Amino acid sequence: MAREILVSAIIPTYNRRELVQRAIDSVLAQDVAVDEVIVVDDGSTDGTAEALRARYGERITCLRQANAGVSAARNAGMAAARGRFIALLDSDDLWTPDKTRRQLALFEANPALGMVLCDVDRVDANGDYYDTFHRREVIAQDGWVFGPLLRNPSLVPASAMLRREVFEAVGGFDTSLRTAEDIDFHLRVARRWPIGVVEASLVKAMRGHDGLSAASSTYDDYVRVVERAVAEARAQGDVDESLLREALAITYTRNARGMVLRGRWADAWRLARQAWREAPGGTER
Repeated sequence: MAREILVSAIIPTYNRRELVQRAIDSVLAQDVAVDEVIVVDDGSTDGTAEALRARYGERITCLRQANAGVSAARNAGMAAARGRFIALLDSDDLWTPDKTRRQLALFEANPALGMVLCDVDRVDANGDYYDTFHRREVIAQDGWVFGPLLRNPSLVPASAMLRREVFEAVGGFDTSLRTAEDIDFHLRVARRWPIGVVEASLVKAMRGHDGLSAASSTYDDYVRVVERAVAEARAQGDVDESLLREALAITYTRNARGMVLRGRWADAWRLARQAWREAPGGTER
Protein backbone atom coordinates (compact mmCIF):
# COMPACT_ATOMS: atom_id res chain seq x y z
CA MET A 1 0.00 0.00 0.00
CA ALA A 2 1.32 3.45 -0.94
CA ARG A 3 2.53 5.64 1.90
CA GLU A 4 0.28 8.58 2.71
CA ILE A 5 1.66 11.97 1.76
CA LEU A 6 0.97 14.25 4.72
CA VAL A 7 2.50 17.60 3.70
CA SER A 8 3.25 19.04 0.28
CA ALA A 9 5.41 22.16 0.06
CA ILE A 10 4.78 24.43 -2.93
CA ILE A 11 7.56 26.81 -4.07
CA PRO A 12 6.98 29.02 -7.13
CA THR A 13 10.10 30.58 -8.61
CA TYR A 14 11.24 32.75 -11.48
CA ASN A 15 14.92 33.47 -12.21
CA ARG A 16 16.03 32.88 -8.62
CA ARG A 17 18.42 30.01 -9.15
CA GLU A 18 20.41 30.70 -5.97
CA LEU A 19 17.63 31.95 -3.71
CA VAL A 20 15.27 29.08 -4.44
CA GLN A 21 17.92 26.59 -3.33
CA ARG A 22 18.02 28.28 0.09
CA ALA A 23 14.23 27.98 0.28
CA ILE A 24 14.29 24.30 -0.69
CA ASP A 25 17.04 23.57 1.85
CA SER A 26 14.88 25.10 4.59
CA VAL A 27 12.07 22.69 3.67
CA LEU A 28 14.37 19.68 3.59
CA ALA A 29 15.72 20.68 7.02
CA GLN A 30 12.33 20.38 8.77
CA ASP A 31 12.45 18.32 11.95
CA VAL A 32 9.20 16.67 10.80
CA ALA A 33 9.94 15.75 7.21
CA VAL A 34 7.93 17.24 4.38
CA ASP A 35 6.79 14.36 2.16
CA GLU A 36 6.57 16.21 -1.15
CA VAL A 37 8.44 19.31 -2.35
CA ILE A 38 7.06 20.80 -5.55
CA VAL A 39 8.96 23.64 -7.21
CA VAL A 40 7.11 25.40 -10.02
CA ASP A 41 9.60 27.02 -12.39
CA ASP A 42 7.63 29.84 -13.97
CA GLY A 43 9.61 30.08 -17.19
CA SER A 44 13.02 30.89 -15.70
CA THR A 45 15.83 31.71 -18.12
CA ASP A 46 18.74 31.55 -15.65
CA GLY A 47 19.24 27.78 -15.60
CA THR A 48 17.06 27.20 -12.53
CA ALA A 49 15.67 23.85 -13.71
CA GLU A 50 19.11 22.45 -14.53
CA ALA A 51 20.59 23.62 -11.23
CA LEU A 52 17.77 22.06 -9.22
CA ARG A 53 17.97 18.78 -11.13
CA ALA A 54 21.70 18.56 -10.49
CA ARG A 55 21.50 19.38 -6.79
CA TYR A 56 18.32 17.62 -5.64
CA GLY A 57 17.54 14.91 -8.17
CA GLU A 58 14.41 13.00 -7.17
CA ARG A 59 14.18 14.60 -3.73
CA ILE A 60 12.00 17.30 -5.26
CA THR A 61 9.49 17.57 -8.10
CA CYS A 62 10.20 20.41 -10.50
CA LEU A 63 7.32 21.50 -12.72
CA ARG A 64 8.11 23.89 -15.55
CA GLN A 65 5.63 26.21 -17.23
CA ALA A 66 5.71 29.23 -19.53
CA ASN A 67 5.95 32.45 -17.54
CA ALA A 68 2.47 33.20 -16.19
CA GLY A 69 3.11 34.87 -12.82
CA VAL A 70 3.36 33.78 -9.22
CA SER A 71 -0.37 33.13 -8.77
CA ALA A 72 -0.52 30.75 -11.72
CA ALA A 73 2.64 29.02 -10.46
CA ARG A 74 1.24 28.58 -6.95
CA ASN A 75 -2.01 27.25 -8.40
CA ALA A 76 -0.19 24.74 -10.59
CA GLY A 77 1.76 23.49 -7.60
CA MET A 78 -1.29 23.15 -5.39
CA ALA A 79 -3.22 21.36 -8.14
CA ALA A 80 -0.37 18.84 -8.47
CA ALA A 81 0.08 18.34 -4.71
CA ARG A 82 -0.93 15.01 -3.19
CA GLY A 83 -0.58 15.83 0.50
CA ARG A 84 -3.36 16.17 3.05
CA PHE A 85 -1.85 19.56 3.89
CA ILE A 86 -0.39 22.15 1.53
CA ALA A 87 2.30 24.57 2.73
CA LEU A 88 3.33 27.60 0.69
CA LEU A 89 6.82 29.07 0.43
CA ASP A 90 8.03 31.85 -1.84
CA SER A 91 11.45 31.25 -3.30
CA ASP A 92 13.10 34.17 -1.45
CA ASP A 93 11.72 33.15 1.96
CA LEU A 94 12.83 30.55 4.51
CA TRP A 95 11.17 28.28 7.07
CA THR A 96 12.59 27.60 10.51
CA PRO A 97 13.18 23.86 11.14
CA ASP A 98 10.16 23.52 13.46
CA LYS A 99 7.54 25.12 11.20
CA THR A 100 5.93 21.96 9.85
CA ARG A 101 5.85 20.27 13.25
CA ARG A 102 4.27 23.19 15.08
CA GLN A 103 1.62 23.89 12.46
CA LEU A 104 0.63 20.23 12.20
CA ALA A 105 0.34 20.12 15.99
CA LEU A 106 -2.19 22.96 15.91
CA PHE A 107 -4.20 21.21 13.21
CA GLU A 108 -4.22 18.07 15.34
CA ALA A 109 -5.35 20.01 18.40
CA ASN A 110 -8.11 21.79 16.46
CA PRO A 111 -9.35 19.65 13.53
CA ALA A 112 -11.90 22.32 12.49
CA LEU A 113 -9.18 24.70 11.31
CA GLY A 114 -8.82 25.10 7.57
CA MET A 115 -5.59 27.10 7.59
CA VAL A 116 -2.84 27.72 10.14
CA LEU A 117 -0.57 30.77 10.04
CA CYS A 118 2.44 31.88 12.09
CA ASP A 119 4.43 34.99 12.91
CA VAL A 120 6.98 36.15 10.36
CA ASP A 121 10.38 37.78 10.82
CA ARG A 122 10.98 40.18 7.95
CA VAL A 123 14.57 40.56 6.83
CA ASP A 124 16.35 42.70 4.25
CA ALA A 125 18.23 41.47 1.18
CA ASN A 126 21.27 40.72 3.36
CA GLY A 127 19.22 38.60 5.74
CA ASP A 128 19.38 41.17 8.54
CA TYR A 129 16.33 41.37 10.80
CA TYR A 130 13.93 44.21 10.06
CA ASP A 131 10.76 43.56 12.11
CA THR A 132 8.22 40.89 13.05
CA PHE A 133 4.71 40.47 11.68
CA HIS A 134 2.75 39.30 14.72
CA ARG A 135 -0.42 37.53 13.62
CA ARG A 136 -2.20 38.04 16.95
CA GLU A 137 -2.26 41.78 16.28
CA VAL A 138 -4.99 41.02 13.73
CA ILE A 139 -6.23 37.53 14.61
CA ALA A 140 -6.88 37.83 18.34
CA GLN A 141 -8.02 34.24 18.70
CA ASP A 142 -8.33 31.16 16.52
CA GLY A 143 -11.61 30.58 14.72
CA TRP A 144 -13.83 32.54 12.38
CA VAL A 145 -11.81 35.66 11.65
CA PHE A 146 -13.27 37.11 8.45
CA GLY A 147 -14.48 40.28 10.19
CA PRO A 148 -11.16 41.22 11.81
CA LEU A 149 -9.26 40.34 8.63
CA LEU A 150 -11.29 42.81 6.59
CA ARG A 151 -9.57 45.58 8.56
CA ASN A 152 -6.11 44.21 7.77
CA PRO A 153 -6.05 41.17 5.46
CA SER A 154 -2.25 41.05 5.04
CA LEU A 155 -0.85 37.59 4.42
CA VAL A 156 2.69 36.29 4.01
CA PRO A 157 2.07 33.18 1.88
CA ALA A 158 5.13 31.43 3.33
CA SER A 159 3.38 31.42 6.71
CA ALA A 160 0.36 29.47 5.48
CA MET A 161 -0.39 25.76 5.78
CA LEU A 162 -3.86 24.67 4.68
CA ARG A 163 -5.89 21.55 4.31
CA ARG A 164 -6.24 20.17 0.79
CA GLU A 165 -10.02 20.61 1.08
CA VAL A 166 -9.53 24.37 1.44
CA PHE A 167 -7.84 24.62 -1.94
CA GLU A 168 -10.47 22.36 -3.48
CA ALA A 169 -13.29 24.49 -2.01
CA VAL A 170 -12.07 28.06 -2.54
CA GLY A 171 -9.73 27.59 -5.49
CA GLY A 172 -6.30 29.10 -5.84
CA PHE A 173 -4.93 32.60 -6.19
CA ASP A 174 -6.66 35.07 -8.50
CA THR A 175 -4.47 35.28 -11.60
CA SER A 176 -6.19 38.49 -12.74
CA LEU A 177 -4.53 40.39 -9.88
CA ARG A 178 -0.96 41.61 -10.36
CA THR A 179 -0.69 42.32 -6.63
CA ALA A 180 -2.94 41.77 -3.57
CA GLU A 181 -3.59 38.20 -4.68
CA ASP A 182 -2.42 37.09 -1.25
CA ILE A 183 -4.96 39.17 0.69
CA ASP A 184 -7.70 38.07 -1.70
CA PHE A 185 -6.84 34.42 -1.01
CA HIS A 186 -6.71 35.12 2.73
CA LEU A 187 -10.19 36.64 2.76
CA ARG A 188 -11.70 33.88 0.62
CA VAL A 189 -10.34 31.22 2.97
CA ALA A 190 -11.50 33.11 6.07
CA ARG A 191 -14.99 33.44 4.59
CA ARG A 192 -15.41 29.66 4.60
CA TRP A 193 -12.97 28.22 7.14
CA PRO A 194 -11.70 28.89 10.69
CA ILE A 195 -8.06 30.00 10.85
CA GLY A 196 -5.50 29.38 13.59
CA VAL A 197 -2.17 30.94 14.55
CA VAL A 198 1.05 29.51 15.94
CA GLU A 199 2.41 32.35 18.06
CA ALA A 200 6.04 32.03 16.99
CA SER A 201 8.18 33.32 14.13
CA LEU A 202 8.54 30.29 11.88
CA VAL A 203 9.31 32.17 8.65
CA LYS A 204 11.98 34.60 7.51
CA ALA A 205 10.56 36.68 4.68
CA MET A 206 12.71 38.89 2.49
CA ARG A 207 11.21 42.36 2.59
CA GLY A 208 10.63 44.15 -0.72
CA HIS A 209 12.81 41.86 -2.86
CA ASP A 210 10.70 42.31 -5.98
CA GLY A 211 9.52 45.83 -5.28
CA LEU A 212 5.90 44.87 -5.98
CA SER A 213 4.75 46.28 -2.66
CA ALA A 214 5.66 49.71 -3.99
CA ALA A 215 3.98 49.25 -7.37
CA SER A 216 1.32 51.86 -8.09
CA SER A 217 -1.22 49.17 -9.01
CA THR A 218 -0.93 47.68 -5.52
CA TYR A 219 -3.31 50.27 -4.12
CA ASP A 220 -5.93 49.69 -6.82
CA ASP A 221 -5.75 45.92 -6.40
CA TYR A 222 -5.98 46.15 -2.60
CA VAL A 223 -9.10 48.34 -2.79
CA ARG A 224 -10.65 46.10 -5.42
CA VAL A 225 -10.12 42.98 -3.30
CA VAL A 226 -11.62 44.44 -0.11
CA GLU A 227 -14.55 46.00 -1.96
CA ARG A 228 -15.30 42.63 -3.55
CA ALA A 229 -15.14 40.84 -0.20
CA VAL A 230 -17.44 43.43 1.38
CA ALA A 231 -19.91 43.17 -1.50
CA GLU A 232 -20.06 39.40 -1.13
CA ALA A 233 -20.56 39.68 2.64
CA ARG A 234 -23.37 42.19 2.11
CA ALA A 235 -25.04 39.85 -0.36
CA GLN A 236 -24.94 37.06 2.22
CA GLY A 237 -26.11 39.39 4.99
CA ASP A 238 -24.15 37.62 7.74
CA VAL A 239 -21.65 40.36 8.70
CA ASP A 240 -22.61 43.47 10.64
CA GLU A 241 -22.92 46.50 8.33
CA SER A 242 -21.01 48.76 10.70
CA LEU A 243 -18.03 46.40 10.55
CA LEU A 244 -18.15 46.37 6.75
CA ARG A 245 -18.23 50.16 6.57
CA GLU A 246 -15.37 50.41 9.05
CA ALA A 247 -13.30 48.00 6.95
CA LEU A 248 -13.95 50.08 3.83
CA ALA A 249 -13.04 53.31 5.64
CA ILE A 250 -9.76 51.79 6.84
CA THR A 251 -8.99 50.42 3.36
CA TYR A 252 -9.69 53.72 1.62
CA THR A 253 -7.64 55.68 4.16
CA ARG A 254 -4.66 53.32 4.03
CA ASN A 255 -4.53 53.31 0.24
CA ALA A 256 -5.19 57.03 -0.14
CA ARG A 257 -2.02 57.57 1.88
CA GLY A 258 -0.11 55.29 -0.46
CA MET A 259 -1.42 57.09 -3.50
CA VAL A 260 -0.25 60.41 -2.08
CA LEU A 261 3.24 58.95 -1.80
CA ARG A 262 3.02 57.91 -5.45
CA GLY A 263 1.83 61.38 -6.52
CA ARG A 264 -1.63 60.14 -7.47
CA TRP A 265 -3.38 63.15 -5.95
CA ALA A 266 -6.76 62.85 -7.68
CA ASP A 267 -7.08 59.15 -6.80
CA ALA A 268 -5.97 59.85 -3.22
CA TRP A 269 -8.62 62.55 -2.88
CA ARG A 270 -11.30 60.23 -4.30
CA LEU A 271 -10.42 57.50 -1.77
CA ALA A 272 -10.27 60.01 1.09
CA ARG A 273 -13.81 61.14 0.28
CA GLN A 274 -14.97 57.52 0.14
CA ALA A 275 -13.33 56.89 3.52
CA TRP A 276 -15.21 59.87 4.98
CA ARG A 277 -18.55 58.53 3.71
CA GLU A 278 -17.93 55.10 5.21
CA ALA A 279 -16.54 56.29 8.57
CA PRO A 280 -18.87 56.45 11.61
CA GLY A 281 -20.83 59.66 11.36
CA GLY A 282 -19.90 60.16 7.70
CA THR A 283 -22.38 61.05 5.00
CA GLU A 284 -24.40 58.10 3.73
CA ARG A 285 -23.65 56.77 0.27
